[in-house]
Amino acid sequence: MTSLLPIVQGYSLTLGLIAAIGAQNALLISQCIRNQHQWLMAGICMLIDIMLISAGVFGLGLVIENAPGLMLFFKLGGAAFLFWYGARSFMEMRVEQSLVADDQVVTARRTIILTTLAVSLLNPHVYLDTVILIGSVGAALPENHQWLFALGASLGSISWFISLCLLGKILQPVFANAKAWKVLHGIVGVTMWAIASSLLYAAISA
Repeated sequence: MTSLLPIVQGYSLTLGLIAAIGAQNALLISQCIRNQHQWLMAGICMLIDIMLISAGVFGLGLVIENAPGLMLFFKLGGAAFLFWYGARSFMEMRVEQSLVADDQVVTARRTIILTTLAVSLLNPHVYLDTVILIGSVGAALPENHQWLFALGASLGSISWFISLCLLGKILQPVFANAKAWKVLHGIVGVTMWAIASSLLYAAISA
């Protein structure tokens, strides 16, 4: 049982940090509802989390904490991207959409990959959550427990993104209604702008 404790700690901590509706989650949910490349996007998100969690547990968190210029770059770059994406979501509220196969706009695989990388890697909250917060907790454990903690944290990320993909499939019938799309785009837009504003405020007040 003692050897399972670091796994449980890593799993629960990761779920607690990533369960909030953030830019990454909002974007994945919208793609799940469209049934377009959602598993590809979820896979990229999982891979990024696993890499950053592992890096944090084994020492990268200290490097980032001591590089304020790097964090400023991520805050400003992330804010600019999220403001742009939020504006795009608000503009899409004006377009009538539904899940009718014949008129569905298909997003290119390359666009999904680049957008997922941008939302994930230009958002400093990703580094604060995975590398610094999760990483610092894992790094404080005895060496023989660190990899178990990293495993548990990685499993937390994997189970979360799989759950989002399954939730999106359940919600697909709801989005046969064009009004539901307007609500979704509005939620995504507000989420993106709220996160962008917090990043910009953090950069200015630093």
